Amino acid sequence: EWDEKEIARVLRDWGEENWAVQIARVICDRRKKQRIETTGQLVDIIDAAIPKKFRAKDGSHPARRTFQALRIAVNDELTPLEPALNDLADLLNPGGRLCVITFHSLEDRIVKNAFRTMADPCICPKNMPICVCGRKPTVKLVSRKPITASPEELAANPRSRSASLRVVEKLDV
Repeated sequence: EWDEKEIARVLRDWGEENWAVQIARVICDRRKKQRIETTGQLVDIIDAAIPKKFRAKDGSHPARRTFQALRIAVNDELTPLEPALNDLADLLNPGGRLCVITFHSLEDRIVKNAFRTMADPCICPKNMPICVCGRKPTVKLVSRKPITASPEELAANPRSRSASLRVVEKLDV
């Protein structure tokens, strides 16, 4: 059973929840009175922790980030992502492309940073005039920014709202 600090850390780190401390406090207060046994109870707790005037204007549910954070933490979803990306890139033939669709900013940040490191692996200090580490890029970024759903796609498929596609191409190294 996680304590208040651990719950807040999970919500902040894995859910990017601005109200992590408040939600964690309310969860722990309620747990002292009564065991939380259903997702409905948890939704009510989260609802009570976030003031209505500070809720997202895009219509997303206030509990979305909390449930995302709990799922990611419990399932350890993000830990294997970066090693998998490196392994997949190693398996590509020159000219082969690795395409990754992410559905939230944490995943996207990991993919973006992994792809950037593969495309520019130099670890020399930025003030060095030339590279002396000898590390060579293994891929090139096909696009700097992620590819996102068009307005037409969003109209036909609203769940594509959070999808981002990033692509790299294997270099002949």
